[in-house]
Amino acid sequence: MAKDGLHLERMRGEKEQQPALMVTVTPEELVPADHPIRIIKKVADEALKRLEPLFSAIYSERGRPSIPPEVLLKAQILIALYSVRSERLFCERLQYDFLFRWFLDLPGVGTAFDATTFTKNRARLLDADLFREFFLEVVEEARRRRLLSDEHFTVDGTLIEACASMKSFRPKSGDDPPKSGGSNPEVDFKGQKRSNQTHSSTTDPEAKLYRKAAGSPSQLCYIGNVLMENRNGLCTDALVSQAGGRAERESALAMVRRSVDASRRRVTLGADRAYDSGDFQVALAEEGVLSHVAQLERVIPVLDRRTTGRRGYRLSQRKRKKVEEIFGWAKTVARAGKTRFRGMIRVGVQFLLAMTTYNLVRIARLQLGTG
Repeated sequence: MAKDGLHLERMRGEKEQQPALMVTVTPEELVPADHPIRIIKKVADEALKRLEPLFSAIYSERGRPSIPPEVLLKAQILIALYSVRSERLFCERLQYDFLFRWFLDLPGVGTAFDATTFTKNRARLLDADLFREFFLEVVEEARRRRLLSDEHFTVDGTLIEACASMKSFRPKSGDDPPKSGGSNPEVDFKGQKRSNQTHSSTTDPEAKLYRKAAGSPSQLCYIGNVLMENRNGLCTDALVSQAGGRAERESALAMVRRSVDASRRRVTLGADRAYDSGDFQVALAEEGVLSHVAQLERVIPVLDRRTTGRRGYRLSQRKRKKVEEIFGWAKTVARAGKTRFRGMIRVGVQFLLAMTTYNLVRIARLQLGTG
């Protein structure tokens, strides 16, 4: 037994202490040559380079140099891409993550910038609408690579849970429901009728109480809307709106009007049954867009067999389901399912950055032939 025990002890191995080690290696050498993030970085850098005049216009020529806006925007890409839950945690990870430092073109060693840098510069970038400009440049880069369709699109919306609890949804008159003591009081809403007309959230007043379908729970939320091209499933426009019965259709029209050119070519737009309403169909026709919207059952159809009987309509209905891949990626990877921001503008920025990151990932996959 002793011999067997000795034999087992030797097979187990011994724990080695990590020696002090000095290496001469650059972050560039640590990132594999075939890693998809190299394509993502290249596309992002090319898009940001074209925004150089806008960056120069919003910064003064005098004063102490700040963190470059290119670094802050690329940092937001990393936050979405690697599911980092906060900007403070990102800055902590930036201290030791060589891939992050390489992506941001930072030295391999040295103190990273503080998390308050994002807060102090967010208003400046918002005022110049640079988040949307960055998104549009990435879309334009996909167009240069001939990855976009200019003729066939899909529109859809998804709920984004607000950064506010149901306890914050209180009467606008100021008559709060009875509550017990403590920092997290118990609130009993039983028997009360609550609506957006009589109540609002004290945490995020712009968030609305809404449920998307019968049988689903009501929640304080926003609606994230996406316009997708049907060739490769890239997002060509994104818009966050307050939750409401007409919000998705109104946002769809807004995106079509600013992002689709139907003056020189035949354009189709696919959507689910939530968009099958007469006013929406008429508005699309006025914009010169051919509706490929799914039809409601047991109602008089807006579209007849001259449209629904064609192969193009059936193809649009099949392709439109790819938009769920965008929402799935944004909610699981980019953590956009429940926002950490308050106010529609900041929620919209987070959603737009998630769509920008999704497009970068999609472009990289298509270039590698794995998309």
